[in-house]
This record gives sequence, structure tokens and C-alpha cells, in this order.
Amino acid sequence: MRIHLGGSSRQSLVIARGSLDAAVKGVSASTASEISTHLFFAAEIFASKTALRRAITDPSRDIASKTALIKELFGSKIGKEASDLISGIAALRWSAGKDVIYVLEQLAIEAEASAANINNELDRVEDELFGASRLLVDSSELRSALVGGASADLKAQLVTEILSKNASASTVKLVRALVTQRRGRSIEAAFAEYLFGLANRRNRLIAVVRTAAPISDAQKVRLSGAIEKQVGQPIRVNIQVDPTIIGGVSIKFADELIDASISNRLAHAGRALAGKN
Repeated sequence: MRIHLGGSSRQSLVIARGSLDAAVKGVSASTASEISTHLFFAAEIFASKTALRRAITDPSRDIASKTALIKELFGSKIGKEASDLISGIAALRWSAGKDVIYVLEQLAIEAEASAANINNELDRVEDELFGASRLLVDSSELRSALVGGASADLKAQLVTEILSKNASASTVKLVRALVTQRRGRSIEAAFAEYLFGLANRRNRLIAVVRTAAPISDAQKVRLSGAIEKQVGQPIRVNIQVDPTIIGGVSIKFADELIDASISNRLAHAGRALAGKN
């Protein structure tokens, strides 16, 4: 079952996802994957160091000292993109200090999902991760090996041996992280949270376009290209024909709405006219 975040932490996750969007915009797959690696590393550090976690989530501590602590803690171990993301997270408010671990992990999963998306492999990674979850459920011997007392290195090595021949690099990486950083979760709960992270990134890479009438394939290609240029990553365009918008187009992407439909412009004009009376 996924963690349910309190009000402040829930809003901080929304803000942090927006920061991740900016960090992975226009980067290469390897850079997005590197951001993921560094965020997983940070999540592990803060999960094992309660005092450090409290220090970066303490609302009474100024942002400058938190940023300095992050730089001192990680130094050259992580890249600038991940360091900036963690500093931004430290500036947010949290309902509980432990929530920052979950948020860092979710961002790490989504950064790797972005790497897969850049490589046009996001569908594949989702399918492979689900398949890996079923494999563990169906094999008691494998499950025992991965949830037992073996070292993290041995578990990671076993995952690599099982998956690397057929699975993508992103899938292998995610499952390695999952089995070595469970933090008391059941293997089913960990897979559910990882699959949730992939699904959330997919949702942020889907543009829902409403038009008054069907558009041609050529128009869809041009529209996709224009949105991808803005987003800096491959996206999927879903067209919805809605005669009520009369004309023009309405585009919903992630948390943004670009409504250039005639019905919306008429509504604005009506409100403006009413305001003058």
C-alpha cells in the first residue's frame, strides 16, 4: 500500500515533481538516469541517518544552513542537478520528517522513468517491472533469497543475474534499488510504490488535447512536435473530440492547462462584460 502523505508533505511532493520536470527537460537519458542514481543514494542516506533527516526538514533552520549541510554531506558524490533538487526539497515543509525519504525515492523512480522515456522504453520498463513482481510472487525460493538476510550486494547481484539478459537497464536498476532499499516494506508494497512512480511519470508525459472536430495525422504530428519542444521529452498525445468547445484547442499537460478554445474565450468575454455592468 502506498504511503499517504499529510497536507504539507503532499503539497511538497507536487512542488518537488515540478522541479524534477525542469531538471530532466531536454537532458540525455544517461543524465536523467544519473539524477535517479543520486536521488536513490540520498534517500538511502537520509533513511539511515535520522539526525541528518531532521536537520534538513527542521522548519526552524534557515535554508542557507540546510544547503551548506547538503553540500558538505554529499560533495562530489552527486551531480549538481540532484544536489539542487535535494536543496529545493530541504526548503519545503513536511508533515513528518520521514516523508522526505519517500519523496526522494519517488523522484528517483520518476527520473529513471524519464530516462526510459527518452530511450522510448517506458512501456517496456512498466511491463518488465510488473513481470518481475509476478516472478517474485510465484517463486518462493527467489522471494526468500531477496527478502532474507543476505547482504544488499548479494541481492543486487542476484537481480542482475536474473534480469539483465532480457530486461532493460532501467528495469534492472529499479529492481536492484527496490530489493536493497525496502526499509521494512513487504516486497509487494515496494513494487506497488515503484509501479506508482512509473505511472505518475507517464501521466506527466501525456498531453490530453480537446478539439471540436477530429484532426488529421499530420496535424497530430505537428502538435506533438510543438509540445515535445516545450517539454523537452517524448510525449504521448491523446485526442478527445469535444464539440462543446466550438473551435480552437484545449491542451492539458501535467499540471498545466492551455485553453485556446472558442468556448473558453467566449466565457472570458462574458465575464469581462458582466464585470463592466
